[in-house]
Amino acid sequence: MSNSLFSKEMQDQLKELKGQLSKGRDTTSPEGEDQKPTEPVSLPTQKQVNKTVKQMNSEHVDDDKVLFMQAMHGVNQLDNKNVRSPANAAKAGKPDATTLSKRAAAQGSEASDLGAGLSDMQALLNPVAAEAFLSYKQPTLQNKIFDQLKKGKLRWYDAVDIHGCTIEEARDAMTQLLSQAKQKNETMVKIVHGKGSEAILKTCVNGWLRQLPEVLAFCSAPPKDGGNGAVLVLLKKPKADGE
Repeated sequence: MSNSLFSKEMQDQLKELKGQLSKGRDTTSPEGEDQKPTEPVSLPTQKQVNKTVKQMNSEHVDDDKVLFMQAMHGVNQLDNKNVRSPANAAKAGKPDATTLSKRAAAQGSEASDLGAGLSDMQALLNPVAAEAFLSYKQPTLQNKIFDQLKKGKLRWYDAVDIHGCTIEEARDAMTQLLSQAKQKNETMVKIVHGKGSEAILKTCVNGWLRQLPEVLAFCSAPPKDGGNGAVLVLLKKPKADGE
């Protein structure tokens, strides 16, 4: 790049403008010298001058940008690992149902134990409508806490979306989620079952949760958390070692 703040094109335009102005002043020769016919010179108008100045100012700005880009060449933005993007936060808060199902099948641990005692037939014998509001609580749970659950005032931690799953995949994913919550000492999860025309998965989730002694209560979620297409589940607090 030239040391000048203007490009070669702008410099040529500036020289041409100066040359035209000089020709306008030198149309008459000193006395005693042979005069040669000169071509008529059209002096630049004020508009042309302003345009040239504007172009030179623009060129100055562009050169500044170029200088800045050269100075920043090779500089890369560092990722801030302490900040979680909304997309990653949502993904972390809602594990994939297929992943949970495969994990439950592979581990063969407590999650499988939870699912082993569940009866699909018992759940399917009590169908629920797609728009039905699900509600259940154990007699030992205080009504005050259950009311808070129904109003969505209790914070849920992990969630799983079982849309598109088979009944077996949905059962495995749900039990794995509950087992995972127990390991993390979490007492609230969300299960997104959807509605569907026949509400098969909603019926299954409703029946499965009622069979699990670890479940203190559950109810359909408030609109902001999925409405009647999801349930909030309150779990028993894991007992500390030695209790």
